[in-house]
Amino acid sequence: MCIIPLVYRHLLVWLFMDWIQVIVLAILQGLTEFLPISSSAHLILVPMLLGWQDQGLLFDVSVHVGTLVAVIVYFRRELMAMSHAWFSSISRGDHSEDSHLAWAVICATIPASLLGVLAQEWIEMHLRSAMVIGLTTLLFGFLLGWADWGKVRSRTEYELKWRDIFIIGFAQALALIPGTSRSGITMTAGLMLGFSRTAASRFSFLLSIPLILAAGGLQVMSLVADPDQIHLNVLLIATALSALTAYTCIAFFLRLIERVGMMPFVVYRLLLGGLILAIYH
Repeated sequence: MCIIPLVYRHLLVWLFMDWIQVIVLAILQGLTEFLPISSSAHLILVPMLLGWQDQGLLFDVSVHVGTLVAVIVYFRRELMAMSHAWFSSISRGDHSEDSHLAWAVICATIPASLLGVLAQEWIEMHLRSAMVIGLTTLLFGFLLGWADWGKVRSRTEYELKWRDIFIIGFAQALALIPGTSRSGITMTAGLMLGFSRTAASRFSFLLSIPLILAAGGLQVMSLVADPDQIHLNVLLIATALSALTAYTCIAFFLRLIERVGMMPFVVYRLLLGGLILAIYH
């Protein structure tokens, strides 16, 4: 029996499986980053269940760049208006709805950024377990359902008061715990404060921009300090898939959320959390 064809066949299988992993995780990141179901939970659990090796820091950076591109492109008009109004508020003291929304995004990002710097390493060491993910998936799933259930909400993201901004900001800081869902907890806080589903979702998506930028910056610094071998084709494909999936997800979510509500995501979270605890109890 010739060993060379056997080795070649195993190499082809390894390469094929590796590309499957890249494609699945890139699409998964794009789908789950902006839905209230926790991207971190899925990106930890899927490789764990399938026995995949960690893709490394470079892959993590690339898929986050993809989701960042998606949300910036989708909200490009709002971001242009907010940026112009924010600079006007500083240079000329002109204040408007857009400048207030820009300041709201900046200020609501502070709690999560500070906690990330102070506690991220401890969280990575002690809370990235299946049991924690299962419990937080269930707990914050129930909380999302309670916040969405039977309440009349009409406030828009332009009606944020400073109290609302800091409540949502501190809620976002909880999303550092795997399984919480950054989108889910910020939408939950917004709904509890009386914002419409669309407004809570839009503010949650806008909030993701500085946080992804900050997290991506820290990851790039780590990458520079300890560089991995860069495979440009993997980087480009992962980034593109993540961006396209995330953009599509944002568009469909905002069109449908007022009609379908949060209950499909609540049910999904409860089923997922129960399954996780059943498997890893």
